[in-house]
Amino acid sequence: MELLEYFKELTIHPKNAKELKGLILQLAIQGKLTKKWRNENKLKIKEEDIFNKIQDAKKRILIESKVKKEKPVEPFNNNDTEFELPKNWIWSRFASFAYIVRGGSPRPIKSYLTDDSKGLNWIKIGDTKGVTKYIETTSEKILKEGLKKSRYVKPSDFILSNSMSFGRPYIMKTDGCIHDGWLLIREPSEIIFQDYLYYLLLAPYTYSSFKDSAAGGVVQNLNIEKVRQTLLPIPPLEEQKAIVEIVEQLFTEVEQLEAQTKLRIQLKEDYVSSALRNLSTQPTEQAWASLIPHFKEFFTEKSAVKKLRETVLQLAVQGKLTKKWRVENPDVEPASVLLEKIKAEKEQLIKDKKIKKEKPLAPITADEIPYELPEGWEWCHLGEIAEKLGAGSTPSGGKTAYVDDGIKFFRSQNIYNDGIRIKDIAQIRISTHNKMSGTHIYPKDILLNITGGSIGRSSLIPDDFDAGNVSQHVAIVRLIDRDMRHFIHNYIISPEFQDRIMDVQVGVSREGLSMTKLKVFPTPVPPLSEQKEIVEIVNALMAFCDQLEEAIEESTIQIEQLMQSCLKEVFEG
Repeated sequence: MELLEYFKELTIHPKNAKELKGLILQLAIQGKLTKKWRNENKLKIKEEDIFNKIQDAKKRILIESKVKKEKPVEPFNNNDTEFELPKNWIWSRFASFAYIVRGGSPRPIKSYLTDDSKGLNWIKIGDTKGVTKYIETTSEKILKEGLKKSRYVKPSDFILSNSMSFGRPYIMKTDGCIHDGWLLIREPSEIIFQDYLYYLLLAPYTYSSFKDSAAGGVVQNLNIEKVRQTLLPIPPLEEQKAIVEIVEQLFTEVEQLEAQTKLRIQLKEDYVSSALRNLSTQPTEQAWASLIPHFKEFFTEKSAVKKLRETVLQLAVQGKLTKKWRVENPDVEPASVLLEKIKAEKEQLIKDKKIKKEKPLAPITADEIPYELPEGWEWCHLGEIAEKLGAGSTPSGGKTAYVDDGIKFFRSQNIYNDGIRIKDIAQIRISTHNKMSGTHIYPKDILLNITGGSIGRSSLIPDDFDAGNVSQHVAIVRLIDRDMRHFIHNYIISPEFQDRIMDVQVGVSREGLSMTKLKVFPTPVPPLSEQKEIVEIVNALMAFCDQLEEAIEESTIQIEQLMQSCLKEVFEG
């Protein structure tokens, strides 16, 4: 199978570019990119010639580096190698051809830093920001006295990050001192082409070897001795140069494909944004007609589908999804009648002492109304249509109040827009539940997260729900007319309501929603029969969004499987 023919398909997702480059490097260091080159360039050099040149070159490197003696490399055999090499290639321990040593840090470093231009460059990890290959400048200098406790590097030396983003190579274009977060690598140019070594150190095989040798808890560090003993594939010098040329050509092609993919995605996002904006501002039927033919073509990213869901909800609560329905159903009972019935029922609940009487809410003013409603709809405060609107509570003792078998206790992590999550839910004793009688959950309730990073997430409680309680981070919205719950839930998770939550949060960190604020949220109320129609349309469109996301996931899985297949062939083929 010709792996390179899949490049265009694999770059459908820009994140694959990094993996593609790793795949190219892996092909390169196994000699699979230069098979044709070897057939056209019959080299006469023998493996033993490369061994001999490596030994001579290493002696020269040690003399130039003023190193009298270093720890010898370990012997190895073919069983120690991970893949087969082409003819005239050899395996070599890293330290067989390169001088490798750790940097050093004069301490305290602050006493060595200087503004004197004659000071030595002090090379830090921070100097690599935005750098891909060469280090040419440094942000700080140290006194020349610091060299005694550090390590001097010169142009053409390699330095390898020893911690943090460990295993990342850079080529020096300046001189200076390195601290103990770096390894110095000095290699012989007559044996190892500098750019070949750079790509060899970047290859997945080499990085994996380094990672396996890393040690440490929070911050891992390279084990310098294991780095020295790493087995590396060494081709003849002429083939190294050919490999670099092919790698850089392929990298350019991948980067061009990546740029084209990013541009294509940006154009899709621009189209999606424009189309969804048209849905909100232009006649809905006309805007839908222009968008529908392009759904599967343009909604190929989950971010676009998320925007589509938000637009559907916004159109729904504005009455734009049911414009045709209203024309076909002109004689429905208006929402004003529904609100009067709710008001009367609420007064009866107060009279029967089932709920407490509250201070009347002021009428909604024109300034509070975010948009104009269709005929037959009404604005009201959320508190006007709620039998209960209040936050939950936390049992005394916190987590110690939880038991393995008891009453379900809902926290913010259990609340999602598409339904409650009861897996691994906390539970409390029945006695504790009974004491927290004011925060019992009932079927057809709406739960709303009112604090933290998940603020605004909301769930509908199923009709067949048995019993539960709720924490102080979650509010219960219990409507007087339970038949309104699906529409009100759609309104709560719509961008209009969510934006309002963000605007009225309280507290220093602005991570809480007070019940006082929630009660006065302006809420659109359509006729009850229209609410049912809206919910059916929204459910159908959300199901379509589910299908779009499933197609995206399937496409992503196929690309990942193709990538894994390619990698498997490279490593095992």
